[in-house]
Amino acid sequence: MSILEQNILKVNRIFCSNLCLTQVMEMFQRIRDLREDHDLTQTQAGAVVGVSQRTYAYYESGQRMIPPQVLCALADFYHVSVDYLLGRTDQPAPYPPKKQTGP
Repeated sequence: MSILEQNILKVNRIFCSNLCLTQVMEMFQRIRDLREDHDLTQTQAGAVVGVSQRTYAYYESGQRMIPPQVLCALADFYHVSVDYLLGRTDQPAPYPPKKQTGP
């Protein structure tokens, strides 16, 4: 691999990590904003998703990554999409539910 190709890979990694960091920081702000918009304490929001206040505070501050099942529970509770929570879209509306197949 040439020096140029190595440098391009480094720049791509830096760009992607900064983009991901920006999305992660946006996610933490969004879950806090949603909680505050619904006039909930961290204790109340934590109870909704089955975690303690301390754990929920870690999620909001970015000290812990939010597990997928908690992201889904938050999205369901606040009636937003997981993509909205993750900062992948600015449209909060959730996706339509999956159609049930079979009996």
